[in-house]
Amino acid sequence: MQDKSQKLREIITENLRIQRNSESVEYVDTDSFILDLKAKQNHTIFARRGCGKTLLMFKSAEATSEDVKTIYLNCEDFKRHSFPDVLLVILESVFLELKQNCTGWFGRKKRLREILSEVIADIEKINKQPDEQTKSVSVEAARGKSKGREVSASGEYEGLNLGIRSDRSATASLRVEQTFEEHQSKLKDLDKKLPEYKRKIREFFEISSKVKFVFIQLDDLYHLDRVHQAFVVDYVHRLCKDLPMFFKIATLRHASTLYVDRNGQPFGAQERHDFQPVSIDYDFGDFAKTRRRNLDILTGFGKQASMSAGEVNDLFKGEGFSRLVMAGGGVPRDVMSLFLEILPQATRDGGKIGKDEVRISSRSNFERRIEELKQDSQDYEQEGLLKGIYLIREFCLDRKTNVFNVSEEVLKRNDQVRGLMYRLLDYRIIHNCGSALTHKSQEGTYQAFAIDIGCYAHLRKLSGRFNEIDVSDRQAKDKMRSAPILTVAWLSDNVSNVPEIGVEEALLDQD
Repeated sequence: MQDKSQKLREIITENLRIQRNSESVEYVDTDSFILDLKAKQNHTIFARRGCGKTLLMFKSAEATSEDVKTIYLNCEDFKRHSFPDVLLVILESVFLELKQNCTGWFGRKKRLREILSEVIADIEKINKQPDEQTKSVSVEAARGKSKGREVSASGEYEGLNLGIRSDRSATASLRVEQTFEEHQSKLKDLDKKLPEYKRKIREFFEISSKVKFVFIQLDDLYHLDRVHQAFVVDYVHRLCKDLPMFFKIATLRHASTLYVDRNGQPFGAQERHDFQPVSIDYDFGDFAKTRRRNLDILTGFGKQASMSAGEVNDLFKGEGFSRLVMAGGGVPRDVMSLFLEILPQATRDGGKIGKDEVRISSRSNFERRIEELKQDSQDYEQEGLLKGIYLIREFCLDRKTNVFNVSEEVLKRNDQVRGLMYRLLDYRIIHNCGSALTHKSQEGTYQAFAIDIGCYAHLRKLSGRFNEIDVSDRQAKDKMRSAPILTVAWLSDNVSNVPEIGVEEALLDQD
């Protein structure tokens, strides 16, 4: 058994990060996602980091028919590019890959290479042109609501300002306008060239005897500056429209802006109108389903290590696996990573993984999430996100609970709270436990969230004095209806208590 568990660790370690042509990794497809993604339709995959977006892209590409070819681009490669150069580089990368694979995919036809060379040369020419910056937009329009504390008609304070920009805020609209104004020269040139590019692509497919469709996969779109995402998606969408080309985007839902309105003119792609959403995330709203998916993945890895399902289950004791899924936020990569960390010590003397073993390791998992947040979020919002985490943790510690409620009306109306909650969901700092819940003592409907176990499980001062709601419990939803309500007023009143320096250190305090 020891040899098998060692082999299991090796297999999981090799497959935690997915690379192209990773033949040994299987995608556990319980909801027919591969069938959806291989269809000739535009799609966007939404899920948190570690849920398998990239793997789904690769496996769905492998499942396509012979007359479909896929171009894969990881937007992390372009995260340091300014706009609109990032759009030009993406377009150039698409046509370069077509050109590089021209012989293998399309056959030896000189005109095919000529068409691609013409488009690439034209894109390079536009890219070398200087921007004509007009910068005629005043920044005063977005400043009005950022000062002071105002009370809305609903009685909630709206003066909270953590510097987190919602895609629906005045600041976000201003940045969209500035982006358009500052770079309209290159954007106009690209717009003028679009009909010509499409005409050449249409000729390209008419000549091709093998390939009839091309899928453009844009992975991890959230790495691009948020205000630029809609412009990139807009052009890719228009390029594909009425051609045998389709886009497949993978991204974090709440860190992405795929559609914006500028002076009544839409930019980007609209969900369900221009693309079909594919959500592959599993959360605590249906813990049984989330647990089952993660167990299926672990069992699949066990099978590769010649372990039966019973042998995999035997690595745990009591509620050990459920606790592991809780600590991992239901995210497969986090669950498997934590499993790798715990397994050697837990099994060294013939022991098994239980709740205590998970508790001890949960803090290191939380530390990794903070690091990923710093890597993935925009520089201007990192401080606000860390302050928000500190505030939420203090609220939970003060109320001695891991679950809290937020009014759906507040999430709808308050940019700062909505931006904070949804961004922390994406970064797995808090976890969704349910929506449209009625509270036992307050009117309205609420969303329930659980703060990550790593925020509190290591704190010795909480021993025996913390009312943790076990999200795996069948009675959990009923208990959540009595959980405390986090209000804008509480956040506003307590934001001054956040350390001005060393917020991250305070979050990771051992005491």
